[in-house]
Amino acid sequence: MTVRIDETNPDSKVCFFTVENGEEIRICDTLEVQTDSEKAMSFVEIEARRVYITEVEADALTVAGVKDGRKHLKADTSDSVI
Repeated sequence: MTVRIDETNPDSKVCFFTVENGEEIRICDTLEVQTDSEKAMSFVEIEARRVYITEVEADALTVAGVKDGRKHLKADTSDSVI
């Protein structure tokens, strides 16, 4: 899992993201989970870089106070598994 959430202070939960060069730390309620439609994946943008996360991680982040800006994607071809 690339995401860890510290909930010791319920008023200001802290999110930790494992990235290429170590770890990024942010206050959860300052972030937004978004959808990359091309990749059909969720991500959080940190320092103008996308950190891709699983849907389980996205759900955990929204419970911790991260804004949920995800879009539900719908397949537009009949041979899609979505």
